[in-house]
Amino acid sequence: MAAGYLEILRARHAARLLVGTLVGRLPNATAAIAVVLFVRAEGGTYSLAGALAAVYGVANAVGQPLLGRLVDLYGQPRVQLPAALVSAFGMGVFAFVGTDRPALACAAMAVAGLFTPPLEGGLRALWPSVLRKEEQVHTAYAMDAVAQEVMFTVGPLLVTLCVSLWSAQAALLILSVIGVLGALSVVVSPPSRAWRSAPREAHWLGALRSPGLVALLGAFLFIGMALGSITVAAVSYADGHGGDAVYGWLMAGIGLGALLGGVVYGARRWGGAPERRLRVLVALLAVCYVPLMLVPGPVAMTALTTLAGVFLAPCIACAFVLVDRHAPTGTVTEAFSWLVTTFTVGASVGTGIAGPVVEWGGAARGFAVPGVAGVAALVVLLATGRVLAATGRGAVVAVSSENDPNRAVEPRFSSGDRA
Repeated sequence: MAAGYLEILRARHAARLLVGTLVGRLPNATAAIAVVLFVRAEGGTYSLAGALAAVYGVANAVGQPLLGRLVDLYGQPRVQLPAALVSAFGMGVFAFVGTDRPALACAAMAVAGLFTPPLEGGLRALWPSVLRKEEQVHTAYAMDAVAQEVMFTVGPLLVTLCVSLWSAQAALLILSVIGVLGALSVVVSPPSRAWRSAPREAHWLGALRSPGLVALLGAFLFIGMALGSITVAAVSYADGHGGDAVYGWLMAGIGLGALLGGVVYGARRWGGAPERRLRVLVALLAVCYVPLMLVPGPVAMTALTTLAGVFLAPCIACAFVLVDRHAPTGTVTEAFSWLVTTFTVGASVGTGIAGPVVEWGGAARGFAVPGVAGVAALVVLLATGRVLAATGRGAVVAVSSENDPNRAVEPRFSSGDRA
């Protein structure tokens, strides 16, 4: 698999698109952590921090599929870069307003979240036009999941580093600027400028008219809830065990565990139906959340958060295959953006629930929330097994427009099972 990753990265534009997307997504990936640390530095409560993070998350959830649909209709550059600039503006307003004016802070968070560019869905739409082979695209999905965990490992450390060197306010501003630069790198690339979605059936539901996609999104809502609740519970734990540095290590542990799990998962070719494999992976993910309730010392707790992240990237990589199979023609960016949305909504709900739970029962009770959410995700997958087993339409190879050989379009192809 390592050789397969290198082959993909050697493909023209592949490394630039991957790195640019990861950098462009840093503000979104670190928003919950940065907002919580900023609010706490301003003297706000856990509940306020969770509420503001939830506002950002809900707005992000609304914006991702809407912007994804606009990308499918009008192309990437005309949507991604303007959205990144507006989102950075909203985060900048929040950084200067602080918590003294809650209404304006909430409005700024809403703008920042609503206009977060759908770079993640856009990258997965671009892979077929860059790689052109079915097996390479599925390897790219696995590599994509692993690369995300590198970002989620480095991101919390970058936030805490900025906070330590400067301030929580500086962290918000620096990450916003970095995000705009990453989006700019992607949208000026030839694949992004040339890509166009395949013709789509006019339907107000868009990608959500696929029952299989809706079932998958339902499960990942609860997985997102688990991750969001860990973010808040970890702040409470860190306040009693060493402060911001410990918090950064706990969050990095989640990313490191997912990174390791993703590398191992991508090291082999998996047989069998992906929906059955996803059920097993989600069950293991839920089991690994339970030991967090032990709340031991910082070193052991970091090890437990690493364990809790091990099955996250495999779940995501497997979900990519299922989204690919079930996305209706012409909705590939929107479909992947819906996956981001459900994750974000779940994380926002998780932070909103965990805040009061932590204030009521402490970190140990807060860490019970991800275990419950993981079980709920498994229940959804078990209840919708037949719907997920129905093969949908995937996008795995690239074709060219007959009138313009340089214009990449979303392909129409049924994907196989390789992740």
